[in-house]
Amino acid sequence: MIVMALQPAQDRYESMPYRRVGSSGLQLPAVSLGLWHNFGDDKAFDTQRATLRRAFDLGVTHFDLANNYGPPYGSAETNFGRHLAQDFRPFRDELIISSKAGYDMWPGPYGNWGSRKYLLASLDQSLNRMGLDYVDIFYSHRPDPDTPLEETMGALDTAVRSGRALYAGISSYSPEKTVEAVTILKELGTPLLIHQPSYSMLNRWVENGHPSLLEVLEREGVGSIAFSPLAQGMLTDKYLNGVPANSRAAEGKSLSKDFLSDENMRRVRGLNDIAGSRGQTLAQMAIAWVLRKQSKGSAITSALIGASSVKQLEDSLAAVKNLDFTDDELHSIDEFAVDSDINLWAAALKS
Repeated sequence: MIVMALQPAQDRYESMPYRRVGSSGLQLPAVSLGLWHNFGDDKAFDTQRATLRRAFDLGVTHFDLANNYGPPYGSAETNFGRHLAQDFRPFRDELIISSKAGYDMWPGPYGNWGSRKYLLASLDQSLNRMGLDYVDIFYSHRPDPDTPLEETMGALDTAVRSGRALYAGISSYSPEKTVEAVTILKELGTPLLIHQPSYSMLNRWVENGHPSLLEVLEREGVGSIAFSPLAQGMLTDKYLNGVPANSRAAEGKSLSKDFLSDENMRRVRGLNDIAGSRGQTLAQMAIAWVLRKQSKGSAITSALIGASSVKQLEDSLAAVKNLDFTDDELHSIDEFAVDSDINLWAAALKS
């Protein structure tokens, strides 16, 4: 099959809102595409290609990766490098490409956590896999309880100063650790651009605490991009009538069947009814809700979604057509949108 060279839609910037990242000069699309799932060697390359092309046509300019996305580890970056070479190379300056390091990547003591040795070696490997001179954002994927934060943040500073990254980010850091990271990076002269926390209607930890993470980010001028806004797929219509074959829950991929308890599914069904009254799918409302303006703390800069098909992508991106909520709608949502003990990344916050 012959695939024509990419000719992106001329109106690709007309439907997607773009939001400034904290107090920086950078803007991100309200919805970004994550390559955590669906871009490894277990997924058809042509399906990946169609999804990325359609995303770009619809104004998605930010593609988010990490060193160990796959399977196998590294394959999402390798595949993205192929897509970049075949389709997106002429449009590199229209793209925000991010990667991360912090979880296990290779055997031995130097392929995990937050040491300078690991982070900078991993970044070099990521650049090689993707065929890039630099990434736009490089993240510390999680805090390391045994490595001084000065060392981890120093590695991010080196990544930026060496030209291998344009901006520094962190993911799954607590409010307290975020303040420390901001302070260290500010002293080094490389401001913290962005925090990537998990956040959804069933996982609201970023709103909790005094100050909350959202309040810290607003005060410090740091942006935010929420991953898993669909709660690993729970906040879709996929599980309303059981666990379908080939789903994340059925395959045990980042969603345990234990999360699909009767009480949690009661909440999901209640939220689904509210979404229907808004003329949205549950997934669309869940994304819009994450992006809403909140009474405390700033709005999330961008919602980071996954997509296994063009159809799923288009459904999720349609969320930007209605990002407004009435007070009554928010009150009704709060009856069902409560923490449901589904945060797979909670342990990182205690580091």
